[in-house]
Amino acid sequence: MKRGFKDVSRRTAGLAVGFLLGLSQAAGVQAQTIEQGLLQLEWGDPPRAAAGQPRLAPRFNASLLRDDGSRIALDPAQAKLAAGDLYVLANRRVAVAFAPQGRVMSSAPAIQAIVPADRVTQSAPVQGASARVMAAAPISGTTRWVTLMCKFSDVAEEQKDQAFFQSQYGEGVGQLGHYWREVSYNKINLTGSTAHGWYVLPSPRSTYVTMVDGKEKADLNKLFADCASAAPATLDLSTPVGINMMFNGLLDGYAWGGQSCATVRGVRLCKRVTWNPPWSFGNLAPLAHEMGHGYGLPHSDNSDGDDDTYDNPWDVMSDGWSNAVGDATYGTRPKHINIFQRNRLSWVDAPRQRVVMLGDLATRDITLDYAHLAASANVQMLVLSLSPQPDPYATVVYTLEARKREGTYEGRLAGDAVIIHKIERSGTAYSVDADAPPANRSNNEGSMFKVGERWVTPDASYAVMIKAQTATGFVVTVGPARVSGGPLPALVKPATVSASSTPASTTTPPGRDAAGRDVAPSRCSARQGGRTANCSVRER
Repeated sequence: MKRGFKDVSRRTAGLAVGFLLGLSQAAGVQAQTIEQGLLQLEWGDPPRAAAGQPRLAPRFNASLLRDDGSRIALDPAQAKLAAGDLYVLANRRVAVAFAPQGRVMSSAPAIQAIVPADRVTQSAPVQGASARVMAAAPISGTTRWVTLMCKFSDVAEEQKDQAFFQSQYGEGVGQLGHYWREVSYNKINLTGSTAHGWYVLPSPRSTYVTMVDGKEKADLNKLFADCASAAPATLDLSTPVGINMMFNGLLDGYAWGGQSCATVRGVRLCKRVTWNPPWSFGNLAPLAHEMGHGYGLPHSDNSDGDDDTYDNPWDVMSDGWSNAVGDATYGTRPKHINIFQRNRLSWVDAPRQRVVMLGDLATRDITLDYAHLAASANVQMLVLSLSPQPDPYATVVYTLEARKREGTYEGRLAGDAVIIHKIERSGTAYSVDADAPPANRSNNEGSMFKVGERWVTPDASYAVMIKAQTATGFVVTVGPARVSGGPLPALVKPATVSASSTPASTTTPPGRDAAGRDVAPSRCSARQGGRTANCSVRER
């Protein structure tokens, strides 16, 4: 059986290599090298900043792990451009084409393309599905994790005992087993997850955390190898899907989540992994955040155009600290994950999705149920596509979801409203803010679309009006944006704004809402880096 699997892997890898060679030849450039291996992504997240202090910027590592165990570090920006949707390839076998040295201008990326070795073509998507999103392996069923508690050889403190870490996996309110069942609509569970330790690492902290270019840098691979090796041989680490490592001292100022491989007792071990210092494992929100990275989820963000990705409190994969419920035992509880990221892991059933394709001129009312409802009979993920291609996710989409301030994890949200996110090429989800300038943190009124409010996409392809609130969500009216009751305006691509630009405001002409009533002009804000110019028109 193993031999047959390897044969299939070789054949699919060969197809991927041929596919990359075809891309290179079509572009008139011959790739210097095509490397194959496992794509590993690691996200580093700092703790919550003290009052009045700036928060550290996130870190992100991308690497290709060759079959011989050697590793090629990938430039994250180049890798994102070369892959289209890099995140969907996390922890998968890929083929990477590198440009030849000396034949590429310095401004051109060294990585030409990254494609999955197990899928070189993608079929046309069905309604509500995306070839890119559905290319990810669904996360479903029992996803058992093991906690390993590891002590640096020169640090004696044990902040929590084994019983505490075991209880984190429980099915009670505010525990990880309960949380992941709820946020996945019961698609996954943590049944059988266990905690073990404390185990003493073979080296002091200074061996694992060193200074590089004036900054502390944790050797994540060595931490994983030594922590896993410190566990007794009787503990099976091969069958769990992931390993949560708890360290009794600070790492490099960050908690980390992603994937890693190490040789443990002579056997190669590749797992979804988190690396947690005390401030992380003492609060369930950052721990759930790192587990989300382990499942392959990227960060979310808001639309203020700054470099802080932790300012979207509608998603635990962005701001897990603000508008969060507290717990006397487990610290800050995690909020839910935005609907697009849930769908990335195949947790949103097709009947709960609705995609409106570019050029659809119909105006319709859509019942949008609250995203947290597990037994919803209506749409929970409404997608407005700006793609002229069959794949609705090929360029830009806006997702609409309804959120309600109630429950174990959502009880301190900013309010009950429709939340809109912008996603480009299945990447980061940016919460839309109608205020100009946008708020630094999207728990403001501009980020919450409520009954009577109308929003127009920046390119004037769609107008959205929140028509009514129901017992289970909202009714939204979606149709083409019309100016003063006239014909549909010509499609205009959003202008790209340079990263050095300052926010500028313009006024859009008045229009009408879905009922034909006049509405007031809106204020639109162009933002750094070509991000969304968000428009909201409020009825007068």
